[in-house]
Amino acid sequence: MDERRTVTVSKYLSKHLRHQPERIGLTLDENGWVPVDDLLRAAARHGFPLTRAELDHAVATNDKRRFAVESGGAGGVDGDRIRAHQGHTVAVDLGLPPAEPPAHLYHGTVARVMDAIRAEGLRPMARHHVHLSPDRETATRVGARRGRPLVLTVDAGGMHRAGHVFRVSAKGVWLADAVPPAFLLLRG
Repeated sequence: MDERRTVTVSKYLSKHLRHQPERIGLTLDENGWVPVDDLLRAAARHGFPLTRAELDHAVATNDKRRFAVESGGAGGVDGDRIRAHQGHTVAVDLGLPPAEPPAHLYHGTVARVMDAIRAEGLRPMARHHVHLSPDRETATRVGARRGRPLVLTVDAGGMHRAGHVFRVSAKGVWLADAVPPAFLLLRG
């Protein structure tokens, strides 16, 4: 498949499985799942015809592993439903159990928001969780999406001992409700 088409399909899936399912007439279940056939029909109705092969290719080759495709259970055929792993702005319960984080996690950002971060810590903004990376390299890539990246170190172990809950997505992104300023290891 053409790489540009794959990127376009991935962006389309992100928009409608994470942020605006209603825009194309989809209803996600409480855990963010939608039947693949419903997604394909909705996409076609709204001027974005998409084949199952294109969808499967976009899911399988997405370097950020943004999506999951699996059986809906109760006699469902393998791969009959799809959801985004995390990053939703619509209300979903991903069913992720609490997990003990490593001592430090990382967050990629940019200089223009540092005053707010120093004052308020990390907040989920439009999302439901703050996304934290397990390593500096990943956090650098995340921060670079918005400009010259800055990588913040989060005292995740200290937060956990203080009672903050962490969850980890299937793709290894750590999720927290917020990160108070006291748990950010800032220089300067």
